[in-house]
This record gives sequence, C-alpha cells and structure tokens, in this order.
Amino acid sequence: MKLQFDVLQKGDYEVINKELERKDSLDVLKWVYNAFGDKLVYSCSFGAEGMVLIDLISKVKKDATIVFLDTDFHFKETYDLIDQVKERYPSLNIELAKPEITPEEQAKQYGERLWEREPDACCKVRKLVPLERELSRYDAWISGLRREQSPTRINTQFVNQDNRFQSIKVCPLIHWTEEEIWMYINLHKLPYNELHDKSYPSIGCEYCTKPVAEGEDPRSGRWANSEKTECGLHK
Repeated sequence: MKLQFDVLQKGDYEVINKELERKDSLDVLKWVYNAFGDKLVYSCSFGAEGMVLIDLISKVKKDATIVFLDTDFHFKETYDLIDQVKERYPSLNIELAKPEITPEEQAKQYGERLWEREPDACCKVRKLVPLERELSRYDAWISGLRREQSPTRINTQFVNQDNRFQSIKVCPLIHWTEEEIWMYINLHKLPYNELHDKSYPSIGCEYCTKPVAEGEDPRSGRWANSEKTECGLHK
C-alpha cells in the first residue's frame, strides 16, 4: 500500500489503525518514520505534549525535522524553551516557519489588533497559511493531539486523513492523560515552558492566551472571551 493522501481510502486508515491499536507511542513513531522517512515532519507548539514527543522522536530519528509556527506573537518563555531544546537535542532539525507578512504589514493590511476583532483571520495569516506551505513539502505530519484535551479531539486516531491540509496526520499521544504527560516530563527531567507553572496549561500566542483558574477547562485560556476554541489546524 502506497502511503500518500491521494491514494489512501477510508478503509485503508481503518486497517492501519487496527494494526497499530495495541502499539505504544514509541512503536507508532517507529512505524511512521519507517513509512515516511524524511517526508515526515513534526509540527510542534512546544507545549507539554511537545516536549514528550520531541524526546520520543529523538529516540527514533535523531535528525528529525520539527517545525514551529513562529507567529511573531509568542511569549518570551516559549522562545526561551526552543533555545533549551536546541541545546539538549543538537541533532534535531528545528525550523521556525514565519508568516508571509510581518506584524506591521498585517496591521496596515487588516487594521490594528486583528486577533481581537477577527481571531480566525489572524490565525489564518499567521498559522494556517504558513503550515499549509510547510506541509506541502511533506507526505505526512505528526501532531501532539490527545483525546482527553477536548470534545473535538475525542475521535482522533493514531493515523488520520487530514482533508484540511491534504495530508496524513499522525497522533502518537492520543491515549495519554495530562497526568502521564507530566509524569514523563518529570521522570526524564525534560525542559518545559515556565508558563505551565503560572496557570497556563495551554499556551499559544501572547495576545490570545490567558491563565486558567483551578478547576476550569484547561483550554479556556485560549481565545478567552470569544467562542473560538481552535486555531483551525485540527478541524
């Protein structure tokens, strides 16, 4: 079976996921890198799940390519973490993908503070279009989605048909709980974003991410005061 988006049918995904259903995350990563090799990329936001996946990926393919969507609006702590990861995993190829326009150009073209007025439009310019450009170079991509994270992710499989990006999306951590993510981080002494210790369970752009009170939905700090719950990468 040729593993390409335009060749695989719905039944093929069912067969693949049946084959992988009893595998652990490391086995899934071994399978996907064996299947796609250098035509596979990990799109990483450097959240807690990202740190676990980076460590697991480094055990399977030391020179794997990781792309970070650098919107120009991230927290300083996020950029500091990327520097730490580069130092800890020097063989990994970590690329920062920029939007086609600068924040200043965006303000001139769309008006000031687009993220407040039209958050979907801001995400499209600074995240969706850049990721579309990056994924066009690959046959498949890895994501850190977990089923536990939100109702929209509950049916995520290990290997998914990604119609949004005309690609194959692989999610090795679908069965992991938040507790297991942090157990792994602490056990292996992995670096992580300092904002996680300041009530930021989910971290995105600085303008659109707020701390979350204890007991609230972990993603309620993303696009707070709006109905938006996803940037659009995983619809």
